Amino acid sequence: MPNGRVFGGQVAAQSLVAAMRTIETDRPVHSMHGYFLRPGDIAEPITFAVDRIHDGNSFSTRSVRAYQYGHVIWSMIASFQTLEGGLEHAATMPEGIPGPEELPSEAEALQRIDPRLAEHWVHRRPFEMRHVQQPVYVQPAEERATGQAVWMRTVAPLPDDPLLHQAAIAYVSDYTMLEPLLRAHGIAWMDSRLRVASLDHAVWWHRAARADEWLLFVESSPSASGGRGLTLGNIFTRTGELVATVAQEGMVRLKTAPAATTS
Repeated sequence: MPNGRVFGGQVAAQSLVAAMRTIETDRPVHSMHGYFLRPGDIAEPITFAVDRIHDGNSFSTRSVRAYQYGHVIWSMIASFQTLEGGLEHAATMPEGIPGPEELPSEAEALQRIDPRLAEHWVHRRPFEMRHVQQPVYVQPAEERATGQAVWMRTVAPLPDDPLLHQAAIAYVSDYTMLEPLLRAHGIAWMDSRLRVASLDHAVWWHRAARADEWLLFVESSPSASGGRGLTLGNIFTRTGELVATVAQEGMVRLKTAPAATTS
């Protein structure tokens, strides 16, 4: 991240990969739940410790902790399951969403506003994103709403390993989850008053999908209170298949200027 902190999605995805290396490949992950405990330092290596909690006939459970400077910065538990059949139903993708080719490139838009910002926020990202609604990077959205939709895919092709694509989805799912909160209250990421931090993050994988093909992330925030906000999201393929569901609660605060004093 531009402020020297480790991107939370990176820690989550790497923790997931660490857990996957202790599981047979016929048991893909179906859910993970984690807490961000301390900010990570990009100048310091991260150590991951995996506990083998349970291995049953169908399910395996792993606990992962990420360490820096001897302290836990992230704690996660993940569950894995052998592939099997069962009941089937899924939420449907919203209608009338323009395709990614119909939307402007965020790299081009930010390049015109601030090349340095584009370098940090777009060009160094391993994912390409295209907001369906007006992005809230620099300016608040003209229309306040508690939801948004974002197209996303990796900037380059990935290997065919399906587990890697699951980890990549965990990575990208942390990028925009707090934006519905900002959009609803007329706040932009560049607002100098803004103080935000992800508190926890959960992902449920429903069906296999490639992270190097366009995915639509449909997000909404049902509540904000007490300096915290909750956002829920569904990830769909271009053909409308539900891939994953994501939930995140974050700290969202507006730092007020000190009151003026008179002599």
